[in-house]
Amino acid sequence: MKKVYLFTDGACSGNPGPGGWGTILRFGEHEKELSGGEAQTTNNRMELTAVIKGLEALKEPCEVELFSDSKYIIDALEKGWAVKWQQNNWVKPDKKPALNPDLWERLLGLMKIHRVHLNWVKGHAGHPENERCDRLAVAASQAAKGK
Repeated sequence: MKKVYLFTDGACSGNPGPGGWGTILRFGEHEKELSGGEAQTTNNRMELTAVIKGLEALKEPCEVELFSDSKYIIDALEKGWAVKWQQNNWVKPDKKPALNPDLWERLLGLMKIHRVHLNWVKGHAGHPENERCDRLAVAASQAAKGK
């Protein structure tokens, strides 16, 4: 299995508002940057989209070291919350609907294809790839304002 490093970030100007996501994929000496945005979205949707787009870009099952500053994503995956939400038809234990079930469904499917190791990094703390992903996400968010 190829080992790939995946760095991600999402940004939103207003929450909800115009948003963007940025992803860096690294395999050996090779790097690929991906980004995109939406005119009306939330920060968490952009964080999820960044991870999904990164995993979807892989052409075969890989061992993935995921680096994200999103506690929402890392905790939901590490603590099994997302799987429980899915098992309970996207209803949380407090009986409120889980947010973003469409994106969680896609991400959980991708997690079955790849062996993903989760790494939380503090945002805006000088982590070089996280800072680059943030710049990609912010630029995509600003471009999405005009959509």
